[in-house]
Amino acid sequence: MERKNIKIEFRYDGSRYYGFQRQPDKVTVQGEIEKILKIVTKENINLISAGRTDRGVHANHQVSNFYTSSTIPVEKYKYLLTRALPKDIDILSVEEVDEKFNARHDAKMREYVYIISWEKNPFEARYCKFVKDKIDAERLEKIFSSFLGIHDFRNFRLSDCVSKVTVREIYNIDVKYFSENKLKICIRGSAFLKSQVRIMVGTALEVYYKNLPKNHIDLMLNDFSKEYKKSLVEAEGLYLNRINYS
Repeated sequence: MERKNIKIEFRYDGSRYYGFQRQPDKVTVQGEIEKILKIVTKENINLISAGRTDRGVHANHQVSNFYTSSTIPVEKYKYLLTRALPKDIDILSVEEVDEKFNARHDAKMREYVYIISWEKNPFEARYCKFVKDKIDAERLEKIFSSFLGIHDFRNFRLSDCVSKVTVREIYNIDVKYFSENKLKICIRGSAFLKSQVRIMVGTALEVYYKNLPKNHIDLMLNDFSKEYKKSLVEAEGLYLNRINYS
């Protein structure tokens, strides 16, 4: 029977999930989608995905692919998944792609967005980080500039990260206001290590608030002779925002 390679694009609210990646006895985004696909295709499905978000992290754009020998027409998958999945997972598109397409390895750029607000709002507590006073976007962006380019990010990952290669390229970082009481940090790079973005943002904020010296980021990027404390921001403000394949 001919095998198809199916690409799905989707978004999700990560608030109630133990991250994206499948885990035994835990509710995860990957687990929920694979559970429905198993019912639909009557096959054990393994999603290959562009990124793996932490517990509580959201996605405006996530991409996965899976292989199946099911005879279900591709155009029916979106309807079947949308009808069966929880309301906090939304399927954007489904299409058949080339046999060699790999959502993880073929991605050329991943963009993460981190949202910070200085106006506390209980209805937004799961979707942004609250700080006491307004942040100077220009000054924070200047701090982030140390990350640009190709660096070894081994000091910007959690100890359980299994990636053997820790060199990554950061293409661009923007810090912009998008309302009177919010700003967003957009970080675009080739790929990211486990919790790398959260540690980058947390470290930059510690430098911004003068809890760490100005050269601390440069030290972490170049000095591997000691273990540095990881400044990890809350997951709630983080979004996997965009995946590019060209």
